[in-house]
Amino acid sequence: MDIAKIAREMASLSPEAQKQIVDFLAFLKARYPSARAAKKGRQSRLTDEPFIGMWRDREDMQDSTAWVRKQRQWEQRR
Repeated sequence: MDIAKIAREMASLSPEAQKQIVDFLAFLKARYPSARAAKKGRQSRLTDEPFIGMWRDREDMQDSTAWVRKQRQWEQRR
């Protein structure tokens, strides 16, 4: 990308067209944040999510495979 050429092309446009370019650049920056800005955001760990461990105390969920099997059998009988 030749920045100087882009600047020359932009300078040759009317002030209204230049304003539209500036507005479009602002839109693109908001829609596609730079990699640097994305890295600055805090990434949460999966283990910090509130749903992790929510069925920890349920005795019927200790063996999840058996629970799923039982649910499927129940659904097939309905």
